[in-house]
Amino acid sequence: MAASTAKLDGLTQNEAHFTTFMEEVKAIEERDAVLTPKQQIDRLLRPGSTYFNLNPFEVIQVPPDMGIDDIKKKYRRLSILVHPDKNINDRDRAQKAFEVLTNAMKIVEDEEKRTSMLAIIQEAKEKNEFLLEEKRKKRKKEGQSTEIEEDDPEKFKETLYKTTVKLFADYEIRRRELAERDAVLRKREREEEIVQEEKVKKQKEWEKEWEKSRDDRVESWRDFKQGGKKKKKIKNRMAFKPPKPKLEQR
Repeated sequence: MAASTAKLDGLTQNEAHFTTFMEEVKAIEERDAVLTPKQQIDRLLRPGSTYFNLNPFEVIQVPPDMGIDDIKKKYRRLSILVHPDKNINDRDRAQKAFEVLTNAMKIVEDEEKRTSMLAIIQEAKEKNEFLLEEKRKKRKKEGQSTEIEEDDPEKFKETLYKTTVKLFADYEIRRRELAERDAVLRKREREEEIVQEEKVKKQKEWEKEWEKSRDDRVESWRDFKQGGKKKKKIKNRMAFKPPKPKLEQR
């Protein structure tokens, strides 16, 4: 019973921390909403952005549970800030940032893709809760206090963020590996198809040439047969020897 109560207390703590985390995220979003165009461009193109930007909600700076209409409003505000025409002195970087933002919005607008993104975020949340609970169990087993540093809202937020980023990165790496493997397989199959196509092509060319030379072969055979008969007749005539004339005796 005590173990069950401790477990429930742990889950309750995690849920409370998550709620606090989401409230702080919203506060951060309100603060970041006034970032300058340069700061937004820097945020979207910061080192590691290849993986940081896999979470479309993080790119647009909105909570996952926000309604699509509100997300669109936030997207429009950000797109104006980073638009290349609004950043003439930094057009190239602005263009890249704008593309990142646009791509994130396309994912959010696609119901199937958005559902997949939300599933990853939920999985990250559950994984984070599991890891924290395992950490508490380990400390308890070692005779230490079950309090952990992630009980602090700031630390909990940081841990959840890292878990989410890592999970998105893991899925992306797996997707690329599968795509690369599929590309190698398709390349091999195509090479085999080309070899087979060459065989078929050569066979057809041979059959075409064979058919084309059919009349010549028939004519050659006919000439050969006729030529053989003529030679045979000539040979027979030459083989015939007339009788020698007899001399008269007196």
